[in-house]
Amino acid sequence: MSVPHPYAARLAALPVRRHETEVLGSVTAWWEYGSADSTTTILAVHGFRGDHHGLEPIVAFVPGVRFVVPDLPGFGATPPMPGTVHDLEAYAQWLRAFAAAVAPGATILGHSFGSIVASAAVASGLAAPRLILINPIGAPALEGPRGVLTRLAVFYYRAGAALPARWGEALLRNRLIVRAMSASMAKTKDPDLRRFVHDQHDRYFSGFADRDVLHDAFVASVSHDVRAFAPKIHIPTLLVAADRDDITPIEAERTLATLFPDASLVEIPDVGHLIHYETPRAAARAVAAFSDPASGA
Repeated sequence: MSVPHPYAARLAALPVRRHETEVLGSVTAWWEYGSADSTTTILAVHGFRGDHHGLEPIVAFVPGVRFVVPDLPGFGATPPMPGTVHDLEAYAQWLRAFAAAVAPGATILGHSFGSIVASAAVASGLAAPRLILINPIGAPALEGPRGVLTRLAVFYYRAGAALPARWGEALLRNRLIVRAMSASMAKTKDPDLRRFVHDQHDRYFSGFADRDVLHDAFVASVSHDVRAFAPKIHIPTLLVAADRDDITPIEAERTLATLFPDASLVEIPDVGHLIHYETPRAAARAVAAFSDPASGA
């Protein structure tokens, strides 16, 4: 049965164009939303196991802005980079190259794992006027409120990589496990919105290329956090954090904001690590005001 998309009408009103660009020996698939003539461009990087679809609800609530949203290498429609360990250094290098080729001078936005990739890229030389981090990973994942679950996830991804290929792939794409992950992150009590969240994860959470790239990206996601890069980022930075995030507690996000030379923090109540699905309007309002104070969401 089809699950209604609560933001479909807004998305349908936006021009959307699919593109492909060769970057570091691989062809990156990316989507362009809004007018190509907009004076503001935001290059948005999705989170772990997702693809560009995950950021569409936020895009839908930011009018007048051109969004460039790629699928990370090894996820969605973008194949892995050949002969590459997909660690954080590789993803940061890819983002620097992609931005130079497609959206030089764009504001950079990253969600969750994308917040680490975006921060690492900016700290290592990606020129951007502003940086936006949504649900930023502001502390070690193993130390978060659900550190035990993160350790279980470590075992899960290790098992997926170590088992015979057929069994490992089946484990990593198991729909019951994907649903359990989705249920653990969702905070909304709205049954329709919960169905939408689960449907999005069912559709896109297993769109990774293979178990090797998935394992590499997972290791990168739990081995790094934004704190290491914050002092090196000297452009205006916006953190959009959730007060019920089980991966980085709000207290850690408040501390993270103090590590940047120039950062502001917007806290969204009653939501966890799925700001982009559950409260995209609130996130978009913060993004629009930060990107262009004259705009609204």
